Amino acid sequence: MTETKAVPALLRALNERTVLDAVRTEGPISRAEVARKTGISRPTVSLVLRSLLEDGLVRETAHDPDGPHYGAVYYEADPEAAVVLGVDFGARAVRAALCDLSGEVLAREEIRSRGSVEARIDALAASVRSLLRTGKVPTELLENAVVALPAVVSPIDGRVSAPDLAGLGASDLREQLEQAFRVPVTLENDVNLAAVAEQRRGLARDVADFAFLLVGAGLGAAVMLDRKLHRGHHGNAGELDAVREGRPDDVDPCAASLSQLAADLATGKDTVLEQPFEMREIFTAAEAGDAVGVAVVEEAARRIALHVLPLAATLDLPLVVLGGGVGANPALLGPVRRHLEDWLPFPAPRIEVSALGEAAVIEGALAAGVDGALERVFQRRVRRRAS
Repeated sequence: MTETKAVPALLRALNERTVLDAVRTEGPISRAEVARKTGISRPTVSLVLRSLLEDGLVRETAHDPDGPHYGAVYYEADPEAAVVLGVDFGARAVRAALCDLSGEVLAREEIRSRGSVEARIDALAASVRSLLRTGKVPTELLENAVVALPAVVSPIDGRVSAPDLAGLGASDLREQLEQAFRVPVTLENDVNLAAVAEQRRGLARDVADFAFLLVGAGLGAAVMLDRKLHRGHHGNAGELDAVREGRPDDVDPCAASLSQLAADLATGKDTVLEQPFEMREIFTAAEAGDAVGVAVVEEAARRIALHVLPLAATLDLPLVVLGGGVGANPALLGPVRRHLEDWLPFPAPRIEVSALGEAAVIEGALAAGVDGALERVFQRRVRRRAS
């Protein structure tokens, strides 16, 4: 008897999830279009949409303005069912944003925080309260949070390792954040989330396989294969710092190493560059023809190409996207492409700068947060119905 009852309940849950996903991705969409795209019968689609309407997960909306509607009712996901928090917990700054279930950002804020991780979490908690006020969002609508970390996050138990910021490896980090936000928190590697955002809203929307290389204060990569993150057995896929081990030469493409290179090259030279040799000034000087600036940018491109090379050689990817404070500069594209074309015996991947700029990580955190929030809301419905 239990099995007999369970099968229809499972089928109903699967149908509801399938219809909800179709409405989320394709809305505004009619019942007939949902049935055609999902393969579910029109009567079943009608029943499911009625249930989703009653629970506030979808709503009726205006028809698609680009096509005929013939009086059909159209549906879209209700963005006001919940709100999610996305956080980019960077080494130099902490960015936070709220969005609704449609992905529309309601409020965002950046904190130039210093001090311990605990102090940054306290500042972030105050920022979240400010965001809720700015976005005029009731606290109870905040469903969950996704926090991007410059660290390896285990896909098995969420354990944090190899952080670029001291203190992020604390065993109770997630608990600290959940106490501060008072909602469930998911921890994720920052570059992984940048790749998610690039796939959802950037240059990789129509690309199944690609890599995202983040070069800034730190270095990391994320690989998407068949539109899914390839994390590796221990979650270490894309940790390109290991590529430099055992080499006598400096091939570090990150900001601090390049600033030191600029300082070394500037000694005794006629250059507009001076301490502290910030990357923005180096790129500006190179664009103006400053010899030291040009040399640093050329070397940065060589070092980045050396880190793209193992990805291209082992995975034969069609696209590699560059992001971060160093990597996202278009001046690097030409020389990086030339190096790869010289080194690879087969066609090099297309190299592009992220379309999302510095917002890539936070956009990815929000996208993952929306996915998680919808899953939580949906599961509550299933449990409520079963009780």
